[in-house]
Amino acid sequence: PQSCQICLKSLMNWKRKLEKSWGRLGMKYKRYALSELAIIKYGKNQKKVLSEDGNIPIYGTGGLIGYGTTVLYDKPSVLIGRKGTIGKVKYVEHPFWTIDTLFYTIINTDIVTPKYLYYVMSLIDLNNYNEGTTIPSLRTETLNRLEFNIPSIEEQEIVLSCLNPIDEKIELNNAINNNLEEQAMTLFKSWFIDYEPFDKQVLTTWKYGVLGDFVEIKRGGSPRPIQNFLSNRGLHWLKISDATCISSPFVNEIKEYIIEEGLKKTVFLKAGSLVLSNSATPGLPKILDIDTCIHDGWLYFPSSKFSNEYLYLYFKYIRNNLVALGNGSVFTNLKTDILKNYPTNLPTDDVLNKFDKIVKPIFSMILSKTRESKRLIEIRDTLLPKLMSGELDVSNIDL
Repeated sequence: PQSCQICLKSLMNWKRKLEKSWGRLGMKYKRYALSELAIIKYGKNQKKVLSEDGNIPIYGTGGLIGYGTTVLYDKPSVLIGRKGTIGKVKYVEHPFWTIDTLFYTIINTDIVTPKYLYYVMSLIDLNNYNEGTTIPSLRTETLNRLEFNIPSIEEQEIVLSCLNPIDEKIELNNAINNNLEEQAMTLFKSWFIDYEPFDKQVLTTWKYGVLGDFVEIKRGGSPRPIQNFLSNRGLHWLKISDATCISSPFVNEIKEYIIEEGLKKTVFLKAGSLVLSNSATPGLPKILDIDTCIHDGWLYFPSSKFSNEYLYLYFKYIRNNLVALGNGSVFTNLKTDILKNYPTNLPTDDVLNKFDKIVKPIFSMILSKTRESKRLIEIRDTLLPKLMSGELDVSNIDL
């Protein structure tokens, strides 16, 4: 933790040093249509390649959805939402597969480096180009007409040398968090799926029932029409996209707000509460690191025999089963009755306390890294438009 604080402090000092170097790089730009910079390609259905034994990441508009055995593309690429979550682009450097709601790009590296194209595209909100009615959608014809100012490859590399250290630290934090969560899940499976500490059998002192016997399960609420309650300030309004855009167990950034009058028709939760999505992207658990209101696409748990950490790992483990039990014509819906009636064991308080004593510090470390990454993202996003426009002179900065 101390080394992380030192690293963050040095990046903050570096940011201030950059901003004092006010001026222009003197970069010369040429304007290109996106069609000149990249070929936009459609993703494909993942059902035939999805596998528990796969190691090729499969991406949808909400992020990673699983792993497959086949590569769709193996070079750096900017990913663009086609349907669903379309606001911001994503960037990958490793072999991958995208499903049919997510475009990938074959980039013309003679003109632009893939990472630079990602950064320059991340400055625009693609929601402004939405052409869908019910579900947000983008068309290749519209995307291809977008225009961007692109400097020489050499000048692109100068800009990237300023941004890459921040992104590398964020990626390192994500990798550490993924490893910590895997450790917690491995322990959960060992204790409560394989029962390894208990001679590989459920103890007779444990209670067997359904989840509703041990956990109070309730649903959020939505003031309607919601457009009349949305605002630029007020109470945070948690959307499914706020959860799908972050791999951490914790949600610490929420983009939308509602006015206080909406409280009568919704549910307000304090930071530290656990929520579970029940529609669109169902069965996704998150722990709040910020106070927020939740709509009826979320379930919450006012009282529980289990800790939030236990329930988070439990929901992650049974998610595929829950989704299979869900229903819905357009989106899969996870009704409260499905969750309430899900077969569940309740270990003794002694066992649960021992488990929590091990996993709670793990989740605390994950939370610390998540918060640090948020601060790093804020630094990067402050610098990004200034670097892209040449407003900051980085020619004399020693990286």
